[in-house]
Amino acid sequence: MSAAEVMDETAEGEARAFVEEMTSRIAPLEHEANLAAWDAAAGGGDEATERATRARVALRGLFTDAEGARRVRGWMESGRVADPLLRRQLHLLDEEFTRNRLPRETIDDLVNRQSELERLFYGFRAELDGARVTNNEIVDILTTERDSARRRAAWEASKQIGAQVAEPLRELVRRRNAAARSIGFRDAYAMDLHLQEIDEAQMFATMDALRDGSDAPFRAFRAGLDAEMAARFGVSPDALRPWHWEDPFGQQAPAMGEVDIDQYLNRDPVQLATEFFAGIGLPAEAILARSDLYEREGKDQHAFCQDVDRRGDVRILCNLRPNEKWTATLLHELGHAVYDEALPPELPFLLRQPAHILSTESVAMYFGRLTREPAWLREVAGAAVSDAEAREIRGQSRAAMLIAARWMLVMIYFERELYRDPDREDLNRVWWELVERLQLVRHPEARPDGTDWASKMHLSMSPVYYHNYLLGELMASQVSAAVRRETGLAPDRSVAGEPRVGDFFRERIFAPGASVPWNEHLLRATGEPLNPRWFVEQFVEA
Repeated sequence: MSAAEVMDETAEGEARAFVEEMTSRIAPLEHEANLAAWDAAAGGGDEATERATRARVALRGLFTDAEGARRVRGWMESGRVADPLLRRQLHLLDEEFTRNRLPRETIDDLVNRQSELERLFYGFRAELDGARVTNNEIVDILTTERDSARRRAAWEASKQIGAQVAEPLRELVRRRNAAARSIGFRDAYAMDLHLQEIDEAQMFATMDALRDGSDAPFRAFRAGLDAEMAARFGVSPDALRPWHWEDPFGQQAPAMGEVDIDQYLNRDPVQLATEFFAGIGLPAEAILARSDLYEREGKDQHAFCQDVDRRGDVRILCNLRPNEKWTATLLHELGHAVYDEALPPELPFLLRQPAHILSTESVAMYFGRLTREPAWLREVAGAAVSDAEAREIRGQSRAAMLIAARWMLVMIYFERELYRDPDREDLNRVWWELVERLQLVRHPEARPDGTDWASKMHLSMSPVYYHNYLLGELMASQVSAAVRRETGLAPDRSVAGEPRVGDFFRERIFAPGASVPWNEHLLRATGEPLNPRWFVEQFVEA
């Protein structure tokens, strides 16, 4: 063995020992942080929030070691680590060392401020007519009420949380920006994208193209929808406002046409999802048994999936009701969950996670879309969907995706502006200008100095994340095309009852874990890098 080979072997051995030692310290702290965060979201109160905060601070503290950061970067740049899995683990560690190259007191401060925002959202219940109401109850009013004044009161109640969190959120953004600038980034937005392996300029070029390409189809669709909504509420189209939508942010399609998909899904969503995932060879019973599925006072009113330990303790939190919205949400969260549960145990701990945030979002969105697929409704929900109803449902599916995509663009463009200047006094104006331009939803009068923008929880609880939803939708369409191509499924067939579908996801999507970058992972799985073409063909040009 040459001297160079000996040096390479020595370097690789040292790097492997370092990764193993770091893993032994990361795993228990991550487990405690995830478990405490789960308890806090499930209604565990201040004690659980404090536990989660302590564990997160300790976990991030592992990456404040300057010598450890130097060694990791040295191994990466030396060219002496031949094992690709070891190189990838070093890369992921380097990202964490970069993010946490901060004084310990700065990390403590950032984590504590984030936890306080989470606590505010978890405990929030809007007040309407002197009573505390849940998000589901507000949506019930916006779904069934015909009186515009009553609808407006419910919609405005949903925005009350904004006044509580706006200033704490601004301050957190200021401090996140200061921390990012101290380690060489423009701001925290640029830092987070960089550490997510996403090129900011390329991403916004994709967003701009999607915005411009969907504009004419969206406007044409909205002309018909607005006429239908105006007739329903007895107002002119120009008088329509945000409270005439069923979703407080206008991010989901309202009831339209003659077909109400809820009529097909007024059964137990858990039973339906259990049967579906078992039928494609990705059983979810154990996940559901660990999960928290129904409404409760003090509990987070939204939905998420939590891989607690990367060793099989995967759970979801929901607030289920027997309707299309919550059935789709359950399928979405179980998409995340079956991905996490199927990650091969033989992968190193650091690689035992999805390839990327947008990779797991794409899987979740693939499954969440199924509730608006006529063949799936027939085969899984046992719905007697006629051909005419099927055509309308497909139209609703396209409409729902156009509405969702335009909403996601609002969040993506707004969050970039928030991080550019959190001190600007006209953030609510910026918010409503984007809503009007992209969603074509007219702003309510006399709210220019409000805090409507801050009522969207993701800005507080999942910073610099929302772009992954839209990129995930693009990827979901690409994966969907690959699934049908690889399995040979007929166009009029659902994926239900097809174990080949589960095999595709398990072998092509889940098995690599985080062993390769997300774009390489997608290329291997589908045969091409991320290509918006599939989404455009499926939803924009359909």
